[in-house]
Amino acid sequence: MNALVRQGYRKARAVTRRHARSFSLASLLLFGARRRAAFALYAFCRRLDDLVDRADGSDGSLSERLSRARALIASLYSEAPRLADPRRGPVDARLASAPADDAWEVAELAALRDTIDRFGVPEQPFQDLVSGMEMDVSGHRYATFADLQLYCDRVAGTVGLLLCPVLGTSDPRAPGAAADLGRAMQLTNILRDVREDLARGRVYLPEDELAAFGLTREDLMAGTVDERWRAFMASQIARARVYYARAATGVRWLTGPGTQRMVKLMGALYGGILGDIEARGYDVFSARAHVPLSTKLRTVVATLLRPRTVLPPPDEVPAVPLLPRGAA
Repeated sequence: MNALVRQGYRKARAVTRRHARSFSLASLLLFGARRRAAFALYAFCRRLDDLVDRADGSDGSLSERLSRARALIASLYSEAPRLADPRRGPVDARLASAPADDAWEVAELAALRDTIDRFGVPEQPFQDLVSGMEMDVSGHRYATFADLQLYCDRVAGTVGLLLCPVLGTSDPRAPGAAADLGRAMQLTNILRDVREDLARGRVYLPEDELAAFGLTREDLMAGTVDERWRAFMASQIARARVYYARAATGVRWLTGPGTQRMVKLMGALYGGILGDIEARGYDVFSARAHVPLSTKLRTVVATLLRPRTVLPPPDEVPAVPLLPRGAA
């Protein structure tokens, strides 16, 4: 490993610690190259997310940035065509003629390329992640949960797919479970961040399900917390927990040292946010739901000493309800 790659991994670790405390904490249960790779993948995803968040309001400008991001991703596979996204044609034909944005750290990209080569991380989830970002650019609305599920697949299920080669798996069903954990975590983010998303002019809630509970965008803007809202949120939390349960069934298929405990801890910490939303009476408008540090520490201890009690798998794999219980 050369000096630039080592520097890139150090920078990626710093990005992860600064922006993703729960992921950073869970990643400490990994060892060596796997831990470094988890940091490198997170840092890239974070830089891509920052492209959207720091946009100047010009859809054209951001679309161009995401197009260059696609070319940048392709360049990471110029020497590994077997891992390239087969849907997008030859890698050489997709390389950028324009310089990359200043959002990207050269050292971090060197570390990411090392991760890709070392673990055989495929290109397709990276490109699908960009597709999810493009849905934000277009001001996409989510008429149904099926629409929202596609968004979750692209911006979060993909992260599970990227991590699979790094964690190591023993069963072809493992990527599906990994994607389910990503979906569960993204749904948790959406329910926690309703207020913040509204401030950016975005609503990541299924419109038909809001309507089924008698809720409107105006109710959201007003921060209304009544029986309609509580019933709606309870149904959304129940659905998110189904995804956590589906993810739990795949933990046994992870083979790398520490990987099962890492995923259990990650799922339990994020899933705990749902419990805090419930404890607040489903009021996500007046304060941001979170898992207290004392609870995090107890969860870490349980994961280390009694891992079977953390994110336990269900007896049967539950189906994901497309319509919430109680809706008309």
